[in-house]
Amino acid sequence: MMMLTGIGVGIIIGILPGLGGTVGMAMLLPFIYGMDPYTGMALLIGMAAVIHTSDTFPSVLIGVPGSSGAQATVMDGYPLAKQGQASRALSAAFFSSLIGGLIGAFVLWLTIPIARPLVLAFGSPELFMLTVLGLSMVGILAGRRMIRGILAAGLGLVIGMIGAAPTVAYYRFTFNQLYLWDGIPLAVLALGLFAVPEMLDLVTSHKSVAEKVEVTGAWLQGLKDVIQNRWLVFRSALIGVLVGFTPGLGGSVVDWITYGLAKQTVKDREKFGQGDIRGVIAPEAANNAKEGGALIPTLLFGIPGSGAMAVLLGGFVLMGIEPGPRMVTAHLDVTLTIIWTLALANVFGATLCILLSRYISKLSFIPGPKLVPYLLVIMLVGAYQSSRHWGDFIAFLVIGLLGWVMKQLDWPRPPFLIGAVLAEPAERYLWVSVSRFGWSWLTHPGVIVIGLLTLLMIFMAGRISGSTHQKPVDGGGAAAEGGAHA
Repeated sequence: MMMLTGIGVGIIIGILPGLGGTVGMAMLLPFIYGMDPYTGMALLIGMAAVIHTSDTFPSVLIGVPGSSGAQATVMDGYPLAKQGQASRALSAAFFSSLIGGLIGAFVLWLTIPIARPLVLAFGSPELFMLTVLGLSMVGILAGRRMIRGILAAGLGLVIGMIGAAPTVAYYRFTFNQLYLWDGIPLAVLALGLFAVPEMLDLVTSHKSVAEKVEVTGAWLQGLKDVIQNRWLVFRSALIGVLVGFTPGLGGSVVDWITYGLAKQTVKDREKFGQGDIRGVIAPEAANNAKEGGALIPTLLFGIPGSGAMAVLLGGFVLMGIEPGPRMVTAHLDVTLTIIWTLALANVFGATLCILLSRYISKLSFIPGPKLVPYLLVIMLVGAYQSSRHWGDFIAFLVIGLLGWVMKQLDWPRPPFLIGAVLAEPAERYLWVSVSRFGWSWLTHPGVIVIGLLTLLMIFMAGRISGSTHQKPVDGGGAAAEGGAHA
């Protein structure tokens, strides 16, 4: 019963743009007082497991990421909705999320006995190189406009440096404003960058999101798409587990990495950003699998793999459990309860979303002037949840105006967001690496391997940029002409 309750809460939070797993976990934390560990974990894990399934609804239907883990889904999911294929995109996303979540739970169960040496293998030099690898996605996401993509990523890095420095007691670019001391929250940044431009377009066009009649039976087509691309689902899920497993890297970039890799490695990539179903399947499989990976360092070492996992640690304390090696000895029953809950919640959550998708997809046919006022209220509430400061509203509007300008000038927005997300970990891990190892960290085997992989990514991005004739990808999801620079 508690797992089903958590699933219901998770679906609602995922549908509402701007919230996410951290907010949902914080909302449920007060309710676990007095619960035994099995019941409390069922509630919390049930909620966390399905958020990255239901957050697909706003990403596909209105071009606004439901959470930080659904940003890349906008790129092809929203153009599909504009073509009247919202049900197909949603069902493909839910089936791939289901498979990814089960793979994440299985890998969690499989790696618990051997996770310690894997976790210890990632030092600050390797973590810094992983952030560089994430930044290498910029060229892929920018398409032929690589220079604009690099400049947008640089601007994102500057925005990400606002606030306290991660290594020293120093504040940058705060202009004596207390609100900026902690930087601009990611939820505010993502909502403003992606939501406001789409809302303005919907209002001024006096049209609905969908421009064609919805295809009947599309949910079955989504299942066929997932089966047809089963190896892409499997590969993306494993990448999601790896990124979630890596402490400090953060789950906000996993969907971009898998999206970029999918665009690099598949055939007939010309439709990416214009409504390619593979651009929905890859990130959705990864962001659900990420939760299984993030639980590994959280359970075994008390190192949160994401913001939601950090709040989950508070839940462990409230129930009198100390995360650590004892989770696979004295508290093995609790650990296995978490694994089973993660697997079952993915099954129930995906099934429920599939049953609801046919009805919720009808939102894409509501005229923009009638839909936008309600969406803006929800988004403002979601933005305010970030820090509960009036500055969230101003930041939302300013970033939204910047996103609208970038869209009008045909500048890619995903590189901007990636730069902002990776600015703080990149700076922190570089500082720690140089302080501890000097420059000898450049000779570490892990650094060399990741560096070569990064160079390969840049080379592949250059080939894509030179060979394709499509317009650049722009994470807002909607283009002036049918989503060409989504």
